[in-house]
Amino acid sequence: MVRMNTAPQVRTRFPQGILVSCEVPWDEKYELMEDTFRTSVRHAVACGFRNMYVFGTAGEGHAVDTRRFVQVVRVFAEETSGDGIRPQVGVIALSTPLFLERLAMAHDAGFRIFQISLPSWGALTDKEVLTFFQEVCGAFPDSQFLHYNLPRTKRVLGPMEYRRLIDAVPNLVATKNTGMNPRATTALLRHAGELQHFFAEDGFAVGCLSGECSLLSSSGKLFPRRTHEFFEAGRTKQFDKLFPMMRDFLQCIDEILIEPAAGLTLMDGAYDKALDRLSGMDFPLRLLPPYEAMPDAVFERCRQVMQERWGHWLAAR
Repeated sequence: MVRMNTAPQVRTRFPQGILVSCEVPWDEKYELMEDTFRTSVRHAVACGFRNMYVFGTAGEGHAVDTRRFVQVVRVFAEETSGDGIRPQVGVIALSTPLFLERLAMAHDAGFRIFQISLPSWGALTDKEVLTFFQEVCGAFPDSQFLHYNLPRTKRVLGPMEYRRLIDAVPNLVATKNTGMNPRATTALLRHAGELQHFFAEDGFAVGCLSGECSLLSSSGKLFPRRTHEFFEAGRTKQFDKLFPMMRDFLQCIDEILIEPAAGLTLMDGAYDKALDRLSGMDFPLRLLPPYEAMPDAVFERCRQVMQERWGHWLAAR
């Protein structure tokens, strides 16, 4: 077993853990399939996950209207009320008033952890970024906020930008970052270590070299045991185990999901709903219009590849 010594780290504002998304199932009329949604959330809890969210890009937070938002939030609140569960509601909007409106709805439903991204109509200036976080996070001082940092917002924040936000926004507690290179990941932990950073598998492994970070898992509900083992290897600095597992996770997702869908342009939720169905749930692939779902023939190819090449992971999950 190989472990590396790291310098003492600052105390993070949010607990280390594994974060998974809960996708929303729609019927042919694009209405919530409530029983299926409840089953999906219960499946995530049964897999041992305690940090979960609804309405990121995978959960169609960019596409849902207010009526469906309120309905889903109500059901999600009921299903995540158990001890030790830290549920998050995501809000994606184009203006501060819209953020505040939907956050207030989720706050009234009992939620105190929220996931937000920057308004995406145009790239915000430095001053506008600070104003946004102060206005939004400051309106709910009893709550905690995770920033979903993604290129779709036209402004990706870096380590020093987070450093300024840490000092100005005390209830900004975490980030969700994917696609960062190793240098940026390391710098983020060095300059903004007070925040709990949730990375995908590759970023998580690299981040663990520098300090405490957390795992954003897309395939956790499909391979829960391996996901928990991977997280523990990173948390305990078992790098001889961590990096081979990272390689296997990346190869697995490429083979069962990305390569079969090559040539298609799909929203994040199309892939995540496919993963939900691959996990054994009777989960529809349908997305809210105008976005296209993964075609059934492509999904069947994903299932075939999973069974042929990764059946040993399924047997051990």
